[in-house]
Amino acid sequence: MLERVILAGSGGQGVMLLGKLLAMAGMNSGLEVTYLPCYGTEVRGGTANCNVIISSEEIYSPVVEEADSLIIMNQPSFDRFKPLLHSGGVLFANSSLIDDSSPPPAGKFFSIPATDMAQEIGSRVVANIVMLGAYNELKPFLSKDEIVKALTEALGEKKVSLLDINKEALERGRKFAHAHS
Repeated sequence: MLERVILAGSGGQGVMLLGKLLAMAGMNSGLEVTYLPCYGTEVRGGTANCNVIISSEEIYSPVVEEADSLIIMNQPSFDRFKPLLHSGGVLFANSSLIDDSSPPPAGKFFSIPATDMAQEIGSRVVANIVMLGAYNELKPFLSKDEIVKALTEALGEKKVSLLDINKEALERGRKFAHAHS
């Protein structure tokens, strides 16, 4: 089992948290994991991306040169990273913020209005979790329980009040992916 993921968007869209959640869920599942964040010095509003590799075998480099999955939150990241998708991979695009009229040259393309869906449940901030739900529905190598466990751990006691809206966002993403795949 090998899954190489690039997650990208702008600072403040929760890209780093999304990568961290995948890494934590992978570790909780007993798999080998690397997490490599990269973001501009301006943080909120600047560019942000991370590479996550989850494998059943030892990982020799944290850099993803060819992705099995891309989870893309905004147009600049879409334009920059779509050429890195493996021919058998899947690009998950936040169609609320991305003009998806030019799909990637290789792989499958899955468009999800994550920001709009997050706004419907009360907070644009959980658009990243909507994307995580869609990703996990179509790439179910991590269990839903491990994803929720990672989310609970990442939020901690200080942000436990945000757990319900994040669980709702996760479920909305799952249902959307199930209905549109």
